[in-house]
Amino acid sequence: MSDDTTPTEPTEAEVSEQKAVRSAKRARLLEEGEAYPVSVPITDTIGAVRARHDDLAPDEKTGRIVGLAGRVVFQRNTGKLCFASLQAGDGDRIQAMVSLAEVGEESLERWKDLVDLGDHVFVEGEVIASRRGELSIMVTSWQIASKALLPLPNLHGELSEETRVRSRYLDLIVREQARVTVRARAAAVASLRRTFDAHDFLELETPMLQVQHGGAAARPFSTHSNAFDTELYLRIAPELFLKRAAVGGLERIFEINRNFRNEGADSTHSPEFAMLEAYQAYSDYNGIADLTQELIQNAATAVAGSPVVTWADGTEFDLGGHWARIGMHASLSEAAGVEITPETRIDELTALADNVGIEVAHPIAGKYVEELWEHFVKPSLSAPTFVMDFPVDTSPLVRAHRSVPGVVEKWDLYVRGFELATGYSELVDPVVQRERFVEQAALAAGGDPEAMRVDEEFLRALEHGMPPTGGMGMGIDRLLMAITGLGIRETILFPLVK
Repeated sequence: MSDDTTPTEPTEAEVSEQKAVRSAKRARLLEEGEAYPVSVPITDTIGAVRARHDDLAPDEKTGRIVGLAGRVVFQRNTGKLCFASLQAGDGDRIQAMVSLAEVGEESLERWKDLVDLGDHVFVEGEVIASRRGELSIMVTSWQIASKALLPLPNLHGELSEETRVRSRYLDLIVREQARVTVRARAAAVASLRRTFDAHDFLELETPMLQVQHGGAAARPFSTHSNAFDTELYLRIAPELFLKRAAVGGLERIFEINRNFRNEGADSTHSPEFAMLEAYQAYSDYNGIADLTQELIQNAATAVAGSPVVTWADGTEFDLGGHWARIGMHASLSEAAGVEITPETRIDELTALADNVGIEVAHPIAGKYVEELWEHFVKPSLSAPTFVMDFPVDTSPLVRAHRSVPGVVEKWDLYVRGFELATGYSELVDPVVQRERFVEQAALAAGGDPEAMRVDEEFLRALEHGMPPTGGMGMGIDRLLMAITGLGIRETILFPLVK
């Protein structure tokens, strides 16, 4: 039996015709008994049977009777013997053999009449190897576990990317990589939690509905609360609430949850995404960079067995070793061929940007520096690299650099050419933080939709004293991109689509 072909979608006409036929079968099943039983008497999983008996010789019998269930993904009916490939949710498969000699004429004919591709079926019988050596169940009894009314994709060709994203359930049924990605994400997130636990961090949950957005430079989604009769925002970052917790004495904390940003969607951005943020008291941006490297390398090892991962296209990518750290202004100066420092005048930055066709909305010097860096330096980065020391006017929540005027102690981690994480020596001086917020409010008043507002409640918390702290944020979806080599819509189980 061969079922190694690749899936494609049936036409609308085929779907309509098959649904009518299958609906009639459902009606018959309901008349005779049950098309959707509440349970079936499973004794084993397909994976467990394969693990125990995968080395049987052709025609070998075990004498072991099992009851298992799976989705029919291939079938071939002959006169006195029917073959079906049953697939478990994790992709494990086993052959079911329904023979006249074992089940009788009536049961065999019912199988031929009622069972379609996509149906979940329960089978009971002996574990054997077929004449060709394929691990099989010689069925003695069977029943429908769930009747499918719509067909699976045809077993030839590939699912379109649109179908994979919009109908992820089909993607999971027919494509191994989709199942692998889901399990990789689960393994990576579990690893993050283990690493934090090893460092005595607490996992917290902070509000996703907020009366004031903050914690990042991003446009928020807004909504209305009927209960409170007030406008609310979906959070763009958990930062300001996690810092409140740090003020309260929770010195090692993290959160993994959803963030929402009302911005563009592309191969590295999604309006809704999973975010990790962590804060460690009495650390700084260097210490939190070390922790971030450990988190990512442990997650890669949990998924791939080592920090050297293999992407979906077969490319090997090394996340191991000690990652490079480069200065933003120094690397920009080298790449652009002109010295650029925190003191470089905005007219000089504007001229350089004009020369390379860069436009900056709501221009300030720091935004020009960052846009120029992305133009000149970012395309050359592939190996994991911490880009250190950002302009002060684009980083309102970050402590000023301890020895270099005009920059703050912030890094962005680039992997595969995209930003994976960011880290700070956190700004804990409430007076300076207020000044930064006021500057941001002026930008917002000037029309910058990403600028922050003055958050009086957060400032009040800071005035009670927050310890020196290192903080970091990382997109979980992007972590999976780094480990798997996939685009962001492939790493999110159900991405937002129109």
